[in-house]
Amino acid sequence: MSVIYLDLASGISGDMFVGALIDLGAEAAAIERELAKLPLEGYHLHARPGVKGGIAGVKFDVHLVADHSANPSRPQERAHSHFHSSHDHGHPHDHSHSTETEPPHTHGPAGSAGHPGGRNFADIGQLITASALSAWVKEKSLAVFRRLAVAEGKIHGMPPEEVVFHEVGAVDSIVDIVGACIGLELLDKPRLLAGAVVEGTGWIDCAHGRLPLPAPATLAVLGARGIPLSQCDEPKEMVTPTGAALLAELVDEFGPMRNLTARKIGFGLGSRDHQSRPNVLRAILGEVMAGPAVTPSSLAHDWEIDTVIVLETNLDDISAEVLGWLTDQALTAGALDVFHTPIQMKKNRPGVLLSVLCAEGDADKFSEMILRQTTAFGVRRYRAERRKLRREFLPVVTPQGEVTVKLGRLDGRVAQAAPEFESCRRLAETAQVPLKEIYEAAYRALPVEYRPH
Repeated sequence: MSVIYLDLASGISGDMFVGALIDLGAEAAAIERELAKLPLEGYHLHARPGVKGGIAGVKFDVHLVADHSANPSRPQERAHSHFHSSHDHGHPHDHSHSTETEPPHTHGPAGSAGHPGGRNFADIGQLITASALSAWVKEKSLAVFRRLAVAEGKIHGMPPEEVVFHEVGAVDSIVDIVGACIGLELLDKPRLLAGAVVEGTGWIDCAHGRLPLPAPATLAVLGARGIPLSQCDEPKEMVTPTGAALLAELVDEFGPMRNLTARKIGFGLGSRDHQSRPNVLRAILGEVMAGPAVTPSSLAHDWEIDTVIVLETNLDDISAEVLGWLTDQALTAGALDVFHTPIQMKKNRPGVLLSVLCAEGDADKFSEMILRQTTAFGVRRYRAERRKLRREFLPVVTPQGEVTVKLGRLDGRVAQAAPEFESCRRLAETAQVPLKEIYEAAYRALPVEYRPH
């Protein structure tokens, strides 16, 4: 499955994310056509190549019609998108990656006199739901907006549905969020991974006064998802609330790149110049290998390499029957292995360490199973690398009949040989002989060249 890895060393905003997706190959004109399905007026789109800090990428902007219309008799004209291929426009582009030029996102209850013309979350939800966008784009866009509304609702003490998005901020946010989801769909809905979230320091000015960075909404959105955030010495905002909401909803995992083979690299450009780093969002489109990266020491042998997730929990108040039930259920559901080990717990209580090995994509499923079906209050999770013998299966003929023997090879030589239990069990039942007799017969019938060296 394809993945996109987001390098967040310079933060993220909605427009930078869309720009990076366009640079990766999401066709700008296709994003324009899909956005036209929204009953939304009063804006222009601009996507143009540019350079920021010596790095070439795409600058994506949302401009309100009123910002650039010299004719006041046409303030409500339907927006038309313009995707330019040159740097020269007859107007400035300052939809910046900073709240110093972006309007505040949300302030006050729906319909408040201080914010005429604003859209609340319920309005935006209805606008997106009633559109002709795909079901996937609708679902993801609404989920991103919901994270913003829930965070702002908690900050201002109101239900999420009543949170107001300013007219300017609402148009920007709608286009950025929906455009981002459209871009991902155009790239075949890759899985999203991301590095550590980095924010600047200092202050932002908003309708509520001067506030320290990170912005309250940004901090609330990331905190609700449990995403760590670190600050650097860059004296300005680097992560906008919209960017935070896109990360919280769309990214599966955060951490350093692991086993990623890059096919294409895209850059979404910000508006301002940073002091310590280029103001760009790097997006890497590629594939993740099933196992850890190959190293020279790994190549010294021909063993197979992969990774598994190990789930563990300590239990001192679970019955043997429930523990046995969980073991059977997990193995039936596809766990690679399930076992429990006697341990000594606090207050000198005897207990068991329950361990479940599974594929990475199944980790959440088995974590939920443990939490629901045992007495556990928490589950530890970590990756483990495996080195495995190359396996093959050999049928051998014994006096009682045919059984299968599993062979394990290392560097071309047989290192292990084990009769398969189910094969031996069936033959023992059919021949009416002890199981150990079948095992012994299988070993004797194994040709010399297939015996372990």
